[in-house]
Amino acid sequence: MKEIEALSMLPRTDARQSEIDSLKRRIESIRSELYQHLTPWQRVLVARHPSRPGLEDYIQRLFPGFIEIHGDRRFADDHAIMTGFAEYRGQHVLLVGHVKGRDTKEKIFRNFGYARPEGYRKAMRVMKTAEKFRRPIIVFVDTPAAYPGIESEERGVAEAIAVNLRDMMLLETPVIVIVSGEGGSGGALGIAIGDRVLMQEFSIYSVIPPEGCAALVWRDSGKKAEAAEALKLTAPDLLGFHIIDEIIKEPVGGAHTDPDGAARAVDEALQRVLSEVSALDTQTRLDQRYNKFRSMGRLGFEFVEEA
Repeated sequence: MKEIEALSMLPRTDARQSEIDSLKRRIESIRSELYQHLTPWQRVLVARHPSRPGLEDYIQRLFPGFIEIHGDRRFADDHAIMTGFAEYRGQHVLLVGHVKGRDTKEKIFRNFGYARPEGYRKAMRVMKTAEKFRRPIIVFVDTPAAYPGIESEERGVAEAIAVNLRDMMLLETPVIVIVSGEGGSGGALGIAIGDRVLMQEFSIYSVIPPEGCAALVWRDSGKKAEAAEALKLTAPDLLGFHIIDEIIKEPVGGAHTDPDGAARAVDEALQRVLSEVSALDTQTRLDQRYNKFRSMGRLGFEFVEEA
């Protein structure tokens, strides 16, 4: 990169431009090779990259006319979860997703993406509205976990997530879930019940963050790399276990290197999957959604029965 910067500052000539282009191709080739062999922990770091595009970036690129909906009508508006209606390729849809924030001030405002119970209740309130008006629901998941503070527990975060799991299973409108960054624990699952669950290539999805797993299992949070390996939290792992339905490819080097390219890949997958799900009648869609989640873990139970 330093060579490219140095050459770019010199007077432009055809030979010099050719050298710059050659160096760029070499960088892209090396980066592509590196990203094909990332360890699970390295994938965690990519999923957490501060410049990784999130819900607001995809709204800007794919969903015009976004109108945000606030509040759970019980306690407050949780800024860690954003909801609102928008257009997608001429169709009215509901968007729901976590927002982490970029700079320090915004991260504090968004509570670093840790949603409180009012966030899950807001999400369900607006999903019910979308169901009433037959609007498809598109969910972007990107959170380390639900907020574990005392006030969150006092206001019933476990109950709020449990209600969402039940009620999202019964929504009579198409629901597409995209794990776009971190899919952490119940904080992710609380808005992640859908007809199709897609996952960006370098995102993660797990029952617990690697640091928490390491602290519980080994009593040593420094073993986070070993925990990431054991958790099987990468997109290829989860596709193999049938936890997710499809992997959305990312640009070379991850979505943060080319947000526009990442948005195009999301658009291609979303357009196709939403069309497939919308073509089903309501009862078929509900049956398939129910069977999809009921079948998770079936292999484990069969193993126990055979043993």
